Formats: sequence, structure tokens, C-alpha cells
Amino acid sequence: MEKTFYITTPIYYVNDVPHIGHAYTTIACDVLARYKKERGYKVYFLTGTDEHGQKVEKAAQANGETPLELADRVVKRFQSLWEKLNIDNTDFIRTTQERHKKAVEEIFRRIEAKKDIYLGEYEDWYCTPCETFWTEKQLLDGNCPDCGRPTDKLREESYFFRMSKYQDALLEHIEKNPDFIQPRTRRNEILSFIKEGLRDLSISRTTFNWGIPVPGNDKHVIYVWFDALTNYISSLGFPDDPDGNFKDFWPCNVHVIGKDILRFHTVYWPTFLLAAGIPLPEKVFAHGWWTVEGQKMSKSLRNVVEPNMLVDKYGVDAIRYFLLREVPFGLDGDFSHTALVHRINSDLANDHGNLVSRSTAMVNKYFDGVLPQPGADEEVDTELKQIFNNAVATVDQHMNNLAFNKALQAIWELVSAANKYIDDTAPWALAKDDSQKERLGTVMYNLLEAVRLIALYTAPFMPETGAKVLALLGDSEESDVTDVRFDWGGLKPGTKITKSKPLFPRIETE
Repeated sequence: MEKTFYITTPIYYVNDVPHIGHAYTTIACDVLARYKKERGYKVYFLTGTDEHGQKVEKAAQANGETPLELADRVVKRFQSLWEKLNIDNTDFIRTTQERHKKAVEEIFRRIEAKKDIYLGEYEDWYCTPCETFWTEKQLLDGNCPDCGRPTDKLREESYFFRMSKYQDALLEHIEKNPDFIQPRTRRNEILSFIKEGLRDLSISRTTFNWGIPVPGNDKHVIYVWFDALTNYISSLGFPDDPDGNFKDFWPCNVHVIGKDILRFHTVYWPTFLLAAGIPLPEKVFAHGWWTVEGQKMSKSLRNVVEPNMLVDKYGVDAIRYFLLREVPFGLDGDFSHTALVHRINSDLANDHGNLVSRSTAMVNKYFDGVLPQPGADEEVDTELKQIFNNAVATVDQHMNNLAFNKALQAIWELVSAANKYIDDTAPWALAKDDSQKERLGTVMYNLLEAVRLIALYTAPFMPETGAKVLALLGDSEESDVTDVRFDWGGLKPGTKITKSKPLFPRIETE
């Protein structure tokens, strides 16, 4: 049976300007999706936009346009940034699409048919920016405990979801599936939240119109989170195509999110699914936030890191590499241009770029650019192969744990091993002695094979660079996508090797 893998980003709110946080989540998902493809999986990678709700309606009114006009205009910001960041998503879902509305209505009807949705009246404190209700107890000095902004007292008729009914089932699921919420610290946070007691959830609003109407009562608009979370199955053709993508890819392997929306994904979403009789996703992984030079990103501080500008200045692969190398995925990280430049100069230009330049230059100098046939191994060759063979399982484990920085550390150990191999074998000395021609051929073959494997490992992180290096080695990235490509000995003797230009020119700092 074909191995499948389904990964999602959250859907991004169209009222936001895409920033480094959005880029971070999406790049991480893209890297894992590309890696799984390399390992022979059939991959579905979803991203998209959340386009309903009061904030969008208000912003559109202020701009003198309809909410849909605003969404159509702003969605392009996200789509063009993903293109620029080399994001290779399978689908882009918009909550204003007909296929999505159908799925939301279907889930609503299924839960209602089980008598788990009822009409009541709601009175509580509402934070419009966060689209969240709070009790009096939860407010901090009368303000929203999440964003610190003022809240409004709202009283309105509302449909409720019997979330309290699913408290025990959810607890049991989390306890039986220790990997369901990652990292572990987040799991503990959610467990204690659930144990405090789940209340029934208001899932409709009557004070604005921009959203999906409640089936059978269009005075009510479905709560934006009930609507938004359903995107993960509406994209797969639920409910119209039960035997297509939905059957192949659901349950999702991993929802990747920022830690600020953890509760929606690990309490609301699973209880909606339990009520609708749909299997739960395998894993929700919440990553940390980025600060900038030690300060929280905010418009007022004018320190919001704009991904488009970063790519223009440093190149897309350098940014993709830096974001996933610098900080353990799951912890908070600090963005600084100094750290970025240091990574580019040391890891990318010196270590990796230099290795590719030296290796391709030597094979051109000593063998006219034709890859020689390797001869008998010496101890130094066997050691190099062993290091590469051991890396396969190590990198795979780190990637499956979304430990991207550890995976990159392991890959850079291969870069170091290959650079050390050059120093240990001293090809320039062998080249001076005609009787060492066969030995030189073995060294050159092993070196270029190491470069090929490093290119495969780095390709999900740095797609342009990976493809460029494989092309220099006469190995097209599209060739047979299977695990076998990671076995030592994939390069064929007699292949033409092109000399590399510097992959990452050094950045001179003032």
C-alpha cells in the first residue's frame, strides 16, 4: 500500500500582513512535506486563509469595500509570499469557497443530529481581535488575558455545542496518545485546562453577517473557529468525496500551529470531530514565537520582520535554513541579522559551499570532470561511508519529531566529515604521484558521492541549492524518488561533473 503523509499549516487570517511567524510555520511544513516526498511518500500539504468573522467585516467597512473584495485582495499577499519562499503546497483553501461552506454545514448538521447543538442565550466578555469569549474571572483588569485589549460585554441568542459532554473522551484520548500534543510542555498545559472543566461552547453569532449561516437559521452566523478548523477536511473533499483524498489522507499526520492557537486545535477541534464521528488527527505540534533582537514583534515598535525583504536581501534558501537551524522547533526564538549573517558565512559559505566548490573543482582538474571508477577501500573510506550510513536513521528520526535543528545538525556533521575526508586523504598530494591514480579516483568518487547525499538531505530545507548541486553531479532531482536514493553508491562512474560557482557568496559586514 502507498505510504501517505498529510501536513497542514493553520489557515492565516486575511486581516494580517504576512510576517516572519507565518513564514516560519509554512516553511517548516514545506520542509517536512518535501522530505517525505523524497522518502517515497504520497504527500498532501495544505495551507490557506481564514476569511470570515467580525474583524474582516469591520476592516472592509472601513475601506469602503465588501468583505469578499478585501479577502480577494489580501489573499494574494500570502499566495505571492509562498511562491517567493518556494512553498510547494498541494492545495490552498479559502474559507469563502463553496467546497468549504459545504463541509462546515455538514459537520454542523451531524453534530446537531446527535442533539449536541442547542439554542440558548449567551452573555460574556468578548474580545474582537482574538474572536474569543471570556468569563469575568478570566479577564485581567477587565481586559483580554491573551492580547491585553479591552473586551465588550455581549448578550445574544446563540447556538451552543455540548463540549462539556466530551471532556472525558478527550482526556482519555490525550492520555492514551502521548504524541497527540507536542511538545510535551504544551500537552501538560492542555491537560490542566481540560481538568478545570470544559464548558459548553457558543458556536454562533447574530451581531454581524460575514460568515457561514447556520443551516436552517440564517439569522445566525457560525462561529469563526468552528468554521475555520473544518478547513482541514474540506480541502480533502469532505463530505462529497469520501473515497478520494479524504479516505487517503485523513486522519492528518500533523497539524503545525503557533502556540497561541493551541487550545482551539487540541480542545475545540477534537471535540467537534468526536461529536461528528470523525477520527482525530494524529498530532498537533505547537511551535514557539519569534522575538526580534530580544523584543516582541509589534507594529508600534516597527520591528516586524518582513519576509519579502529578507529574501530580497539574503536569498530564499539562506532564510529557510536559518529559521529552522537557529532555534529548536517548539521553543521561542530571537531573530537577529547578526546571527543570520553568521550562519550564512560559516555554515553555508564556508562549510557547505566550500565543500561543493573544492570537490567539483578537483574532479575537473584531475579527471577532466569525469567521475572515476572507485577502487579498493582503505580505512578512511570505510569510516566515511559508515558515518553516512548511520545518518539515514538519525535524520529520519529528527524529521519525524519535527526536530528540524537537530536534523540540520546531523546533516552538518556529514558536511564536516566530508571536509575532514579531504584533509585526511590530501588529493593534491596523490595527484602528484602517477602510481596513486587509482587511489585518487577512489577518493574523488567518495567525495562526490558524499556531496550528492548531502544535497539530498539539504534539498527539503534549501530546494534551489539542493537541485543546483544535484544538477552539477548529473543527478536530476526528479529521478526515482525512493529511499534507495539515500544509499551510498548512487553516483555512476563516468558521469560528467560540472565545476561549481560559489553557492553562497560571503556577506561582508561593516
